[in-house]
Amino acid sequence: MKKIFLFLAVILALASCGYKFNGASIPPTMKTLNVRFFENNAPLVVPTLAQTFTEDLKERIRTQSRLSIITGEADAIMEGRITGYDIKPVAFTDNRQPTAGATRLTITVQVKYTSNLDTGKVKTSFDESFSAFKEFTLSSGALQSQEQALIKQINQQLTENIFNRAFAQW
Repeated sequence: MKKIFLFLAVILALASCGYKFNGASIPPTMKTLNVRFFENNAPLVVPTLAQTFTEDLKERIRTQSRLSIITGEADAIMEGRITGYDIKPVAFTDNRQPTAGATRLTITVQVKYTSNLDTGKVKTSFDESFSAFKEFTLSSGALQSQEQALIKQINQQLTENIFNRAFAQW
């Protein structure tokens, strides 16, 4: 009987810890991050993309780190702009009358991450471009009917890549 209670106590203790094994290596002194609005400077503009991307990036940081997202003075700053929103055919279905069998939506984001902390180790600041894409077919419906779902999936990949670049020092 004592073994059962001990086992249950250990399970409850482990379940209440809430530690995530997500690969993040955020310096212990870093507490705050300022994520600035990412303007959409792409030649092809989707009106909601800038707001959606910025919020998706903030949500990724909120859910996968202990950092508080604030405006103003912070331990680190993440800023940038959306530089590309491209829709291109990638496969054709008929040689005599070419029609797109698959189309690729690509989003490119320029990100500048500046750490205001002196870690003394690796240079953690960067200014890089990130791209992600998703392929779709128009047989599934017009682009307008699929666009928001495609953007959500691409933003998920982009924010994961940006988060890993900033906080996962592999």
